[in-house]
Amino acid sequence: MKNSLTRKLVDKPYILWAALFIVAPLLMVVYYSFTNSSGAFTLDYIKAIPQYTPVILLSVIYGVIATVICLVIGYPFAYFISKLKANSQAMMVLLVMLPMWMNFLIRTYSWMTILGDSGVINSILSAVGLLKEVDDELVPLHMLNTSGAVILGMVYNFLPYMILPIYSVLTKMDVSLIEAAQDLGSGRAQIMRKVIMPLSLPGVLSGITMVFVPCVSTFYITQKLGGGQVVLIGDIIETQFQQANNYNLGASLSLILMVLIFACLGIMNYLGADDEKEGGLIV
Repeated sequence: MKNSLTRKLVDKPYILWAALFIVAPLLMVVYYSFTNSSGAFTLDYIKAIPQYTPVILLSVIYGVIATVICLVIGYPFAYFISKLKANSQAMMVLLVMLPMWMNFLIRTYSWMTILGDSGVINSILSAVGLLKEVDDELVPLHMLNTSGAVILGMVYNFLPYMILPIYSVLTKMDVSLIEAAQDLGSGRAQIMRKVIMPLSLPGVLSGITMVFVPCVSTFYITQKLGGGQVVLIGDIIETQFQQANNYNLGASLSLILMVLIFACLGIMNYLGADDEKEGGLIV
């Protein structure tokens, strides 16, 4: 029995990996959520969660907006890449992945330089005379520390996670299905709506999940590009752990965030399973 268990752990090391780095942290979050600082069982921190409902809803709204923008930009771009020659596809994918090779903090800081009152954009607007002048002074366009800057930061940082899954599905699509639709008299719009889009749905669902989850839980983007004007659930959790030293409340809020993320994953998997049952082709 012991040898059998050892063999399984050797053959499947991901079980040990999952236990150490996935299951154990989740159990720790649950433990701190239902205990106080002395380790006694309590529901006080769970009961305190409703007062953060507006922040949670705001986080979801920002996540949905950023995800929709990524989808609107990412799908056409992924489709465009999939139609290029093999060498060109490799180059375009490299360009999409290139920003991801830089540190996340550096990428976010760069937008602070671009969007600042004395940043790149305002400098260009000032040079071409497009800034308003009040009392003989140019008034810069205020872009930093706004909701738009936060959403822009989300889109910029997570857009590759939308493009790559969709591109991967589109490149594996059976071209004969498109040719069959053309032989049956379907136009480009019909082929896109009834063949390509349904077949690419698994990639779209993967992209939505990979963008929405980090958008909802982010805190660094809101701190640097929001300047404290935009506070999301990730900021609250980070504050509880780093500044307030209230691990129990931070864990409770993290638990709610985990439930939200698992619900999102469940919905995406359910929709993906339905698409597989239907064969991915809508006529």
